[in-house]
Amino acid sequence: MTDQQRSTPDVLVVGAGLAGIACALDLCRAGLRVEVLEASDGVGGRMRTDRKDGFLLDRGFQVFNTAYPQVRKRIALRDLRLRPFTPGLLAQTSTGRVRIADPTRRPGAAGSLLPGRALSARDLTALAALTARDVLLPAGSIKRRPDRTTSAALARAGLSPRAVDDLLRPFLSGVFLEEELATSARFFHLVWRSIARGTLCLPAEGIGAVPAQLAAGLPDGTLHLETPVAAVTDAGVLLDDGSERAGTVVVLATDGPTAARLLPGLPAPDGRTVTTYYHATDISPLAEPTLIVDSSPAVLNTCVLTEVTPTYAPPGTALVSTSVLGGGPPGGDATVRSRLAELYGTDTDAWTPIATYTVKDALPAMLPPWPLSRTTRFAPQRHVCGDHRATGSVQGALASGTRAAREVLADPARP
Repeated sequence: MTDQQRSTPDVLVVGAGLAGIACALDLCRAGLRVEVLEASDGVGGRMRTDRKDGFLLDRGFQVFNTAYPQVRKRIALRDLRLRPFTPGLLAQTSTGRVRIADPTRRPGAAGSLLPGRALSARDLTALAALTARDVLLPAGSIKRRPDRTTSAALARAGLSPRAVDDLLRPFLSGVFLEEELATSARFFHLVWRSIARGTLCLPAEGIGAVPAQLAAGLPDGTLHLETPVAAVTDAGVLLDDGSERAGTVVVLATDGPTAARLLPGLPAPDGRTVTTYYHATDISPLAEPTLIVDSSPAVLNTCVLTEVTPTYAPPGTALVSTSVLGGGPPGGDATVRSRLAELYGTDTDAWTPIATYTVKDALPAMLPPWPLSRTTRFAPQRHVCGDHRATGSVQGALASGTRAAREVLADPARP
């Protein structure tokens, strides 16, 4: 074997998000020579955390769910120093604020579920039955159901329009990044199942600690940052600097639009865009780690991140995260702060804007019938993985990367 043959990797993985890292880890463990080419200066893709003046700023509001199977398989949860959100939420409805709590985890808060306070007796029964089915039945039974929109699934479950509009739509709009609840019901049921079975939390060092932990398992020399790829070639890939990198197999682990640009003919779903505003204030406007959702279209959700994880801001400072659909409302920060004053019942004029992140294609638009998983093979020895090839979630990204590695290894023509 020549020196050039020794240095040529068996597989080039383009993108160091969760899918790319998972794929590379599995291929390395199988004994293949792998190189991961990442365009940016760090791993994680959309799952990144910036540090600014003592603040931890996730690139868009994100939560970490401990129930995902791939998370339990791959992540050392203790090392993340996770801190939980309240198992429930506060909802600003057309008639005022109501609290919804999980009585199985917070028995003392069960009074919030008394009929008439937030939900009618009929809605409570319907929601309890829906949750029990999703939690107790095997996940495979959910995947085999006929697919429809989430809106249709909630109506079929017996939930009233008022319950949907006041409580479920505001919460799920933040999960799906769309207001019509047009997202696949199969995906909704799997998400609802994971929320009921797991804990929603944040790592002490920000959401970027998750991909950083995964990437730490890659062999030395595998990861190449600031190495953008311009095109996929017959021999491997063409880099932006004009040089070529040879590789027998190429796995694209980028977002959908980038993958479609690099592999002409690859269909890519539309994406959902979200904007997150970060504000600092001396006094926490809500002394609990609880998510507030808004039934008005002004904001999706807001929370005091430092009530969840104090490490997100310097001592003595509260950090508030607020997300809105799309690129933000007319008036931008001023409009958002005006609504926050109503939601928190306090003056927000003195709040300090810390950062604003607009995340384009934050999630794929998962319209029914949405395939929960699909092959990563696109052409001979050319594969595509990512949440847009599975589901828009941490589980979906990791599962798609896992499948890509499995299909590369199963290819009779592989190295």
